[in-house]
Amino acid sequence: MTNERILAVCRSNWEYRGIDDAAVREMLAELAAHLEDAAAAGRAPRDVVGDDVPAFAASWARAHRPLYRRALRMAALVPLVAGLLLLLVHLRRWSPAVDVTPGPLAFWVALAAATVLLELRRGSLGLGRTWVVGLVVGLPAAVLTERVVGEGTLFSVPLWLTVLVMLPGLVYAVAEHRAAKNRPAAESPAG
Repeated sequence: MTNERILAVCRSNWEYRGIDDAAVREMLAELAAHLEDAAAAGRAPRDVVGDDVPAFAASWARAHRPLYRRALRMAALVPLVAGLLLLLVHLRRWSPAVDVTPGPLAFWVALAAATVLLELRRGSLGLGRTWVVGLVVGLPAAVLTERVVGEGTLFSVPLWLTVLVMLPGLVYAVAEHRAAKNRPAAESPAG
């Protein structure tokens, strides 16, 4: 793999993970310098990044975006996703309250736990293997829970509570969107 291709894969990976443009440029410049130093010493690019370039890029992204920042993001986005799913059920049933039963609750809790653990480890919120692992964990949890506990209603979630659960995630998503939108303007020199 050429240096240009390695840099392109890393750029794509870091942009996908939400690392700001200035940090991506800085990381690319540092990686390019390492690759040039390796070439000058007669070593291959593989000696710098290894055989798995996306894994290399992910490790740099995790180093750039520490665990506490990823945990904060997940703590805001998980309730947002849960609230959106509940809102869809409210709208589909056209009901002001949603009854929660053990099987579906176990499925969604297991899916959320697997997703959060894997995404905190990886540093991104992708839909690839994480959802597959979540389904592999979630489906058995739902079946086992229904067999052990039964299918009765545990509690009802009113519409106002669904909206309340979504608020922290909405605030975080709006703030993140505004910060991303304002970054290029803040980085450009005043004219």
